[in-house]
Amino acid sequence: MAGDFGFTRDGRSTRTAIIVTCIYAVLVTAIVLVDAAWWLMALLALPTLPALYDLWRNPSAGVRLSKDRLEWHTGTRKGALELAEIDYMRFDTRFDFSVRVTAILTNDKRIRLPDEAMPAHKTFEAELTARGIRVDRHHFVVF
Repeated sequence: MAGDFGFTRDGRSTRTAIIVTCIYAVLVTAIVLVDAAWWLMALLALPTLPALYDLWRNPSAGVRLSKDRLEWHTGTRKGALELAEIDYMRFDTRFDFSVRVTAILTNDKRIRLPDEAMPAHKTFEAELTARGIRVDRHHFVVF
């Protein structure tokens, strides 16, 4: 029997900090060198606010898989399922190549696991299979 499997991801990452810094550098350079309107540059900076919030708050997300339980957390939300409740796990590959994971329960209820809490899909699939949980893969599903 496989041992416990755990995966955790922090919201604060070097990659995010570098991207946000580069965006602000470009916007400030446009204001200084090209005399761009400051209000227009501020408007262009608005989509970066969620990334700044994540850098400041540093929310944690992850999943833990034991011999009889699946648990996940993201920010302040948490969830758990007994493995006996799970009929199978459905892995849907989307057109942007992201993989959505849904637990299909024995009572036909579906629980979508949060994307930010999921490890690499091949690793997660191997861990689920090692615990005897069937995995169904569906490629390029719209919903």
